[in-house]
Amino acid sequence: MNQAANSGLDPFEYLSTAGEAASSREFAPGMVVFSQGEPADAVFYIRTGKVKLSLLSHRGKEAIIALLGTGDFFGEGAVAGQAARMATATTLSAATIARVPEAVMHRVLRERAEFAERFISHLLARNVRFEEDLTDQLFNSSERRLVRALVRLADFGKARGADPLIAKISQKNLAEMVGTTRSRVSFFMNKFRRLGLIEYGGEDELRVHGSLLNILTQD
Repeated sequence: MNQAANSGLDPFEYLSTAGEAASSREFAPGMVVFSQGEPADAVFYIRTGKVKLSLLSHRGKEAIIALLGTGDFFGEGAVAGQAARMATATTLSAATIARVPEAVMHRVLRERAEFAERFISHLLARNVRFEEDLTDQLFNSSERRLVRALVRLADFGKARGADPLIAKISQKNLAEMVGTTRSRVSFFMNKFRRLGLIEYGGEDELRVHGSLLNILTQD
């Protein structure tokens, strides 16, 4: 679990209480929060929901570079001098997202130690996650990469009680996350369902069982 969520600190509520300018908006699934190439003029915080960050090459090939959830910041390049967005942010589920203007973010990071500490903790955790993702791409099979993507979508470690039930995600999106073809994703998803590792709970729901984690421990 990320540090902001773990601490109970909601940056939008924190900034609002402190009298700082920030806004919060509801997004439906599949909505674009910002697009690649747009001015980087704000930092965003996911109050609830999931967001993907994707890159589009000059040849039109898309790749998902990050999968984010409740308690995550994104668009941090705005406070690091980034002039334009390097990726597109799109909601994967219904989401509530706070927008903090660049100038406000700079000021609170200078003046409010608690907020700065949580933001730095988030950046460090994201860096560790990116290193894990790179290792995953370099050394793991597409099957294990798919398992890892499903585990992340299900937020194992956050949910209590029954196995997590998540919004069904398209095989196209899964293929982009994993770096493989849709046909390979379809093959593995059918395999996982036959083995009872996943099940479809309704038209738009997918249940991920804890037993799916066993694939990550296999040689």
